[in-house]
Amino acid sequence: MARDFRQHFRAEEGAFIDQVQDWLQQASGEYRPVLTDFANPRQVYIAQTLVNQVDDVKLAHWGGYPRAEMQRLLFYPAYFEPTAADFNLALLAVAYPVKFMELHHRQVMGTLIGEGLERTAFGDILRQEQRFQVVVKQELTPFIRQEITHVGKARVKFVPVDFAAVLTPDVDWEPLQTTVASLRLDAVVAAGFNYSRNRAKQTIEKGLVRVNWETIDRPDYELDEYDLLSVRHAGRLRLEAVGNRNRKDKLRVEMAIVKA
Repeated sequence: MARDFRQHFRAEEGAFIDQVQDWLQQASGEYRPVLTDFANPRQVYIAQTLVNQVDDVKLAHWGGYPRAEMQRLLFYPAYFEPTAADFNLALLAVAYPVKFMELHHRQVMGTLIGEGLERTAFGDILRQEQRFQVVVKQELTPFIRQEITHVGKARVKFVPVDFAAVLTPDVDWEPLQTTVASLRLDAVVAAGFNYSRNRAKQTIEKGLVRVNWETIDRPDYELDEYDLLSVRHAGRLRLEAVGNRNRKDKLRVEMAIVKA
């Protein structure tokens, strides 16, 4: 199945497909739920597509609140009924002197990664005005609370809070329906942010564009549904759906945009 499935996805996604196959076999063979690290929207889509090909394993995913971008995957046999507690998530509020310091999303992200955490070890970083929360794997809570005391120049404490108090993120995604000549990265960036094709190409080549949290510097990189883009100084883009070609041989696409 993996060999037939793989041809419909990018070559670099092969390692993740293999990992999903291992999780499926583990859940099926050991007849128990298998919990993973955090996955991005594209990975959730791949995992769900693979699970749909089998009969004895199901998939649930949760990131702490509805429409979370980063979510943990739970592969489970049919007898099991998953709950939110099965995802072993913790919610940490970032306490800092708000009156004297200003924090940014990128600073919180950079601090966590700078302390040695993989991007798959924590979920979304939520911001509401000057308040921040981070969704993390529950087992990482002691490390984060003890070892991370500064974000930039600000002295901080990570304080556990109940998910009932989760913030509503300050993110206003705007839907956009448009057409593109192809799913090349430069074509989609140009269409999403009203760039010229040349400006989009230069932006990508300068390393200012990330796809699913990975820097991509190839303008001809081929995108697909559920890819999440971040363009420095421009904003963020989700590729929600890819339709058929119109009479002018352009692809119909649905996006969601957040402009910086």
